[in-house]
Amino acid sequence: MIESIRVRTRHTELSLEEVAGLMPGTGEVMAGVSHCFAMCWHSARGGNLQLANYYLNRTRNLLRGLAITRPKYADQIREYEVGFLEPVYQALRDGDQDAFALAYDRATDQANVYHVDTGHPFIRWARPSEPPEKGLDLSASAG
Repeated sequence: MIESIRVRTRHTELSLEEVAGLMPGTGEVMAGVSHCFAMCWHSARGGNLQLANYYLNRTRNLLRGLAITRPKYADQIREYEVGFLEPVYQALRDGDQDAFALAYDRATDQANVYHVDTGHPFIRWARPSEPPEKGLDLSASAG
């Protein structure tokens, strides 16, 4: 009989199955995506394009991790990154607020299409009215 691989921490030993069970689920990851994408919006609108880019990178990296742990979403995530997040990046690089707003809205609309396609039509993104993090300077002078 082959023994299950165990991982030792400072406090205990866990099987790989137990470690995998501790990973955040899709809902937790998507809550982080939503948070970061909202902060991207408010950072860009406040003029702090470096912070907006930081939050857009976090959005992308969370989605890439989700594509690994939930491979059934990998094609959608790849399509979203290339077709919808890349124009947001380009608008930030160009400092074009109008193009940013258009690309952000397109990405938001497409996320809502994916939510319907995956059986979650009750999850609808919109432009966030308030930044989820209140303590950050979102102004251009901070960037």
